[in-house]
Amino acid sequence: MMDIEEIKKELNEIKIRNTRVEADKAWETSWTRKLLILSLTYIVVVIFFFVSKIGNPFINAIVPTIGFFLSTLTIPFFKRWWLREYKE
Repeated sequence: MMDIEEIKKELNEIKIRNTRVEADKAWETSWTRKLLILSLTYIVVVIFFFVSKIGNPFINAIVPTIGFFLSTLTIPFFKRWWLREYKE
């Protein structure tokens, strides 16, 4: 049987874990992360287009960057549908 001190320790560990999970979730949904992904993707695509000698790399990099960015977003309608199907 667990004594009070063990229960307190376990509860404290759960609280620490929950704080870490909440921070991770906040990062995953933050605009800082989204803008960072958008910026880094654009830079990588521009560099690739320069190396590949594709014309107008700064303009042409916009479309694949936006496409990738959109793929990283959680679309609420589809998320709700998926969660509903997953639970059943």
